[in-house]
Amino acid sequence: MKTIFPILLMLFCGLANAQTTITGSVVDDSGQPIPGANVIVVGTTTGTVSDFDGAFSLKTNLNPPFSLQASSVGFETVTQEITSNNQTVNFILKEGTSLDEVVISASRTPERIFESPVTVERIGLKEIKNTASVDFYDGLENLKGVDVNTNSLTFKSVNTRGFATFANNRFMQLVDGMDNSTPALNFPIGNLVGMIETDVQSVELLPGASSALYGANAFNGILFMRSKNPFDHAGISAYYKQGMTSQKAAGDNPYTDFGIRMAYKFSNKFAAKVNFGYLKGTDWAANSTVDKNSDGGTRATDLNYNGVNVYGDLVSTNIKSVAVTLEGLGILPAGANALVPSVNVSRTGYDEADLTDYNAESVKADWGLYYRPFENDFEISYVGKVGTGSTIYQGSNRYHIDGFFQEQHKLEIRNDNFFLRGYVVDDKAGKSYDMVATAIQINRAWKDDSTWFGEYTGTYVQATLAGATNEQAHAAARAQAESGRYLPGTPEFQAAYNRSINDPDLLTGSKFQDASKYYHADGNYNFSNLIDWAEIQVGGSYRKYSLNSSGTIYTDKNGPIDYYEYGMYTQIQKNIELNENLDLKLTGSLRYDKNKFFDGFYSPRLSAGLTVNKNHNFRASIQTGFRNPTTQDLFIGLDVGPYVLIGAAPDNLDRYSVPYNVSGAGQMLGQPATITQTGAAGYYNSYTRSSVEKLAATGDPSVLEVANPDLVKPEQVTSTEVGYRGKFESLIVDLSAYYNSYKDFISQEIDIAPLYGTVGDNSLSVAAIANNDYQAYGTYTNSPVGIKSYGASLGLSTKIFGNFDLSGSYTYTKLDFDQAKYPDIATYFNTPEHKFKASFGNTELFKNFGFNVSYRFSDDYYWEATFGDGVVPEYHVLDAQINLLVPSMKSIFKIGGTNLTGKEYTTAFGTGYIGSMYYVSWTINNL
Repeated sequence: MKTIFPILLMLFCGLANAQTTITGSVVDDSGQPIPGANVIVVGTTTGTVSDFDGAFSLKTNLNPPFSLQASSVGFETVTQEITSNNQTVNFILKEGTSLDEVVISASRTPERIFESPVTVERIGLKEIKNTASVDFYDGLENLKGVDVNTNSLTFKSVNTRGFATFANNRFMQLVDGMDNSTPALNFPIGNLVGMIETDVQSVELLPGASSALYGANAFNGILFMRSKNPFDHAGISAYYKQGMTSQKAAGDNPYTDFGIRMAYKFSNKFAAKVNFGYLKGTDWAANSTVDKNSDGGTRATDLNYNGVNVYGDLVSTNIKSVAVTLEGLGILPAGANALVPSVNVSRTGYDEADLTDYNAESVKADWGLYYRPFENDFEISYVGKVGTGSTIYQGSNRYHIDGFFQEQHKLEIRNDNFFLRGYVVDDKAGKSYDMVATAIQINRAWKDDSTWFGEYTGTYVQATLAGATNEQAHAAARAQAESGRYLPGTPEFQAAYNRSINDPDLLTGSKFQDASKYYHADGNYNFSNLIDWAEIQVGGSYRKYSLNSSGTIYTDKNGPIDYYEYGMYTQIQKNIELNENLDLKLTGSLRYDKNKFFDGFYSPRLSAGLTVNKNHNFRASIQTGFRNPTTQDLFIGLDVGPYVLIGAAPDNLDRYSVPYNVSGAGQMLGQPATITQTGAAGYYNSYTRSSVEKLAATGDPSVLEVANPDLVKPEQVTSTEVGYRGKFESLIVDLSAYYNSYKDFISQEIDIAPLYGTVGDNSLSVAAIANNDYQAYGTYTNSPVGIKSYGASLGLSTKIFGNFDLSGSYTYTKLDFDQAKYPDIATYFNTPEHKFKASFGNTELFKNFGFNVSYRFSDDYYWEATFGDGVVPEYHVLDAQINLLVPSMKSIFKIGGTNLTGKEYTTAFGTGYIGSMYYVSWTINNL
């Protein structure tokens, strides 16, 4: 430390010496101002944007001469030389293309999209203004190759290139460099507690593995959201949206979204900003009564009915075993069990609508203090963010996230060549609860499971002895067992509901408690100010997790679980001018990451980009990536009904311990009435679920297969990508293709652990399975076979009929894996093979008036997740908007609608169908 501090001090002092101020304007070739244009010092991250009148001003520590670059979406980039201090520069931008826009994410340094070594997508201020989606975050689904899975109205999950669930821990989301994944869940929750629209400067998205620069979580892609700096964007801006959502299940309901940004530059040294956003609506109601256990089954036709959005009916048992137990207790006469068929019967459940109010709400605020002690690009900042909201999350069950709270606090020091930041992310579960568990507890409040199934079985025997048919006996049995049932809307139902959602003991309640957090620090230094033959960067990061769910999610009932991970990387980039028509850019990077529980991993990336005649760019890259098992993969201990999720950390297995009742048949074999089993049984004494299902179908014990999955370890991928970007007069082409090969693919298996006996003994453990004396476990392990995926995307954009914008994209995605050969491996690919998107509009149909129409098509695909599996039908979605710019009011008025055809669709099995939205918005002073 004694060495590091003097070095840092010398760097900071050196940065303080030079100051150059540049002012000017950015206009188009007709002299009209271009608001929101990016103005950046070439080779640095120092920049600003033009204001509503196209004017700009910036300061840098560089001494002239250097180059200044101006760019804006839809215009060609222009570079001018700065030769003196206080120089005035006027940029005139000719109409260009999106490929001229500057991005930072692909290489951690400014470069045009055209020259980026990997695929990158971008949304800027122009796209936000013109999107037909209800907000900028929803507009991501119009990007090439991007999937946005709708969990609920306020919770969208972004993904690229497959392997997506709503718990998408393969995809990283950064807001001003801060990871906004929740500590408890370990994945982003959309924009529920993210940015407000008037503070968005730009959004960049990198599809595919990005581990070489951004670490383990950037496995499937990474989303960068960058906010406006108050030094560059002072003033007050706001928006107000009012509209309605329309869905068959939920009806027509009001929708309100409001945001305000206030920023002030007090001097050249100090600036500050505050943002506030509020959203309220009604969620997409989920009301599917499809039977998970039987294609086309209903409560009337399937005794073991388990409706998709009917909860509590997954509690099921074999009434033959109940009859044997009742005989042993002397309640039924000897031999009565012969009258009872060996069938599973489930309890009657409650509809999801009885268990939630479908309130969708988001309240968020953030603030920032920015200090530039030397009045140049050296900046010290503090940013705080808080957010709370209500939404619905679909994981292993359906969860009502009510009053969820997340906060972030960041300190950062940065300039053109380096940054050093540290932040903490903290969350609280609020009044969130598991709707499936709630229904189960309500049922048990009026009649416990043993009594319910006992009454059912006893009545069945009595009815059969009285001459009833099988169907009549089952009907009488259910009628008797259902006596005393709490009906929705009654005081008894409400009291049982309130008790459950306020009880954090998951044996008797359904409430989640959580106060988890993580601490993160990262830094980067770019040596371009010291070395001119190549651009070299070095950086590193450190993160510490502290899980604290009080035993309601993780096995942390006795105290928080702490662990850490860290990494470091370097990158070198070299531009080589081969001749006046050929330019070659070579990039190489290497990252090392280490997790407390696993050996370290190296992630290299090599890429090359060849620019031909300034209008054609060919690129190729190969990189390896990895991801560590998540907090849930390691430490979860959660009974979700059909099975218990058990994380694979070695010290986690025995922390989950539960006593289980043994059947009467099992007790006749000499087993005790209860047996305590730990989570270790799922890994060390279990059969595969598919073989247990074969046993049930055939009665042949020889079909049983031992599971005993290995404990989970990090997953690796080797990704190869080629691409082309080119300009053919007014036609822009962007083509990419990739091939991914996964090793040690992290997968979840459902395995069956007998309560007694040892798997493979062909004796006692088989009897335990036959007697329903077993527990199912969701285990976290790695696929023993390689998994591959590949795909391609083509994007085209052009101008037609003068100044009309027309664009379209096609994406092909394919999983290469033999599911039939390995039925117990779940890949959760969950991605359509074919997607097509198109957009048509005009930003200036006539003076200050524009419009945009967008269309999306998705092929049908199979959704696979712990909540349930099923086909997602193909869908076609049409969105549109018109907008009017009123310069005298510095305002934009917009009228828009989404899913205008009214044909409802879904992006995942089990969620509510997505209806239509209609809105009117007024945005003030948002460049």
